[in-house]
Amino acid sequence: MSKLQVVKKVAYCLAHVPELVRYGSKPRREIGREPAEEGKISQALRSYGRAASYPPNQTFIGNLSPAQLAGLPRPWFNQAADPELGGRGRFGEIIDTTAFYDLLREADVLSPPLFTSEAGGGLPLYLGQEVIGFFHGDQRAEGYDDENLAAPNLLENLCTKASGVLALRRLLQRAQLDPGDIDFVISCGEEACGDRYQRGGGGMAKAMAEMAGCENASGLDLKNFCAAPASALIVAASLVAAGVHQRIAVVGGGSLAKLGMKYQAFVEHKMPILDDCLASMAFLITADDGQSPIIRLGPGAIGKVPISASTTDEQVFRHYLLNPLAALGLKLTDIDRFAPELQNPEIMEFAGSGDVAAKNYRKIAAMAVMAGLIDKGEMAAFIDRVGMVGFAPTQGHIPSAMPYLGHAIEAMDKGEIRRAMFLARASIFLNRCTNLLDGVSFVLEINPAA
Repeated sequence: MSKLQVVKKVAYCLAHVPELVRYGSKPRREIGREPAEEGKISQALRSYGRAASYPPNQTFIGNLSPAQLAGLPRPWFNQAADPELGGRGRFGEIIDTTAFYDLLREADVLSPPLFTSEAGGGLPLYLGQEVIGFFHGDQRAEGYDDENLAAPNLLENLCTKASGVLALRRLLQRAQLDPGDIDFVISCGEEACGDRYQRGGGGMAKAMAEMAGCENASGLDLKNFCAAPASALIVAASLVAAGVHQRIAVVGGGSLAKLGMKYQAFVEHKMPILDDCLASMAFLITADDGQSPIIRLGPGAIGKVPISASTTDEQVFRHYLLNPLAALGLKLTDIDRFAPELQNPEIMEFAGSGDVAAKNYRKIAAMAVMAGLIDKGEMAAFIDRVGMVGFAPTQGHIPSAMPYLGHAIEAMDKGEIRRAMFLARASIFLNRCTNLLDGVSFVLEINPAA
């Protein structure tokens, strides 16, 4: 019996929720300091039609390839993908605010409920300019005076649950699986669910599994900042390879805190606010089916950045780029595509952060030069061959390599590529407990039986 483990299906979804941008961490703080900011935000919000046709969003849900996106003139926010594509994609879908509010109501299992039509001190929830409901904190006794159970934090958690379930349901549909066929779920989002005594304790995976009807599944939450999805896929592949579980769903829900994070730059440039979508993704890991791509496991095959490594780019890339390839008997030039952080450059550049994906590809190419695999003058051609334009929403863990997984599976199925390497970084210094960063990588390869 084969002990290979495969990525069988993927799903990528977006919830266009411009009305919730005001509750992103940055907008909420700025509105608290200057209430007039809320009006500036409202005037810069875009319609569902513009968000759904936005080329990077169409690339995220699979209607455009990264190469097709790169061929479109910029700025992309003035471009529209084929209007006939709409909000349905090969990998997932883009839903509007009304549909997402329905998911929020379904995700709300407390009594008294968090989402009501009565105010009572809750956060107003808008549809356009109209208030259609209110979101409350935990109104039971245990919620009294606990900031972790206040409305802003619980809205963040419920948005993660609802958006994650959107992707999980789409994954089950694409895989033609009954929810009961899933036996384990791993959540890889950045939310911190818990009360004052166990902040960040978790439980999101099982909450999403319950809502999706995965009655035979258990689950756990895996945290590693932006690198959590890649780490979760590796854990899932290892569990399947060991025979512990047969079908594992890895799910990353959206981050409400990141909505409108760059809004000030967009307002300043008289642009629509582009970070207005909750992104979510889900991946199905199973035992070998003789067709789907495999995640390479084995001694040294999984890239890591050990504590002994410095935080210089050269050392980081040596550990999680060169070392695992050497362990697999491969060279940089044996990889057809590299997927690092794939943030949409249109969002990052206007905010002053530059093209994150392009920076990473220059570093990968530099490592190829240092390894003597290409000449310095060949760097641009090498990047064109192995790289791609970024297209993922700036949702923390979402852009970190994994948005390319669906495109990689399609390219392997068509015989266009044989191997892809996924490199995810984690800013663990953000926990204020260390100055270290982290990195994890793995190689996805065409199934030997395919």
